[in-house]
Amino acid sequence: MSEYHVPVMAAEAVQLLDIKADGTYADLTFGGGGHSREILARLGCGGRLFGFDQDTDARANAPQDDARFTFVESNFRFMRAQLRLHGVTQVDGVLADLGVSSHHFDTAERGFSFRFDAPLDMRMNRRGRTTAARTVNDYTSEQLIRIIGEWGEIERPHRTADCIVRARTAAPIETVGQLIEAVRPCTPPRDENKFLSKLFQAFRIEVNGEMEALKMALEQSLRILKPGGRLVVISYHSLEDRLVKNFMRSGDFSGEIRKDFYGVAHTPFELITRKALTPTPEELAANPRSRSAKMRAAEKK
Repeated sequence: MSEYHVPVMAAEAVQLLDIKADGTYADLTFGGGGHSREILARLGCGGRLFGFDQDTDARANAPQDDARFTFVESNFRFMRAQLRLHGVTQVDGVLADLGVSSHHFDTAERGFSFRFDAPLDMRMNRRGRTTAARTVNDYTSEQLIRIIGEWGEIERPHRTADCIVRARTAAPIETVGQLIEAVRPCTPPRDENKFLSKLFQAFRIEVNGEMEALKMALEQSLRILKPGGRLVVISYHSLEDRLVKNFMRSGDFSGEIRKDFYGVAHTPFELITRKALTPTPEELAANPRSRSAKMRAAEKK
């Protein structure tokens, strides 16, 4: 059995959280539990950790530590409400390792990877109604252009959308292989993998509402962090990193720092990382999937 997920920059992330032995923490992307285990190793008997994951599969990785650890089967967009259900209104730290776990990429039937032919699913929460197949077949041409351009950052997205519309007119596009064939006329021969990675990213983000969920989680983090509490986020593409960078810089998604009448800047965070941290050469060699990771950290004032 392959490992569920290799945590990225685990030691560095937990060091940036500045764990207090009796503190309360939220791991918003539990997955294989790698980051959570690092946090638990530093918590004392009075500490608490809440691990969030909307995928039922992740529950099997939960540590047997009922006194300190609580698995929360929920999208992290509902973090604040879920914590309140457990009697928690403030935390000492929030960690999020965004993106897709190795488990999702390597489980063919989940439809996240273009390496396997499988149903076009891409749902992180399999109770959700919207699959990639429904998006590919039901979205208008204008909607396809929007998500391919915005979420996939593909140049001339209308060409890709046109290919999809032409193909689905003949027959529904229901599998990974059918989608790859549908876009083949507009796939750059020398950059096929890069193009398909961007295309699959676009549909995955749309299906799971990832950008809106990230915005909600960042805003809620600011509300529940105690003064001196830390926010640590690992992102994997420019869309995520831009949101995180701007939010940590200014407390909103514009990134514009507001100043009062006297020119004094009012920001809710003190930046811990002035530049995004990236994996070491040793980690890149051991875990090539970490190559696009960027980690940022900030402390609430």
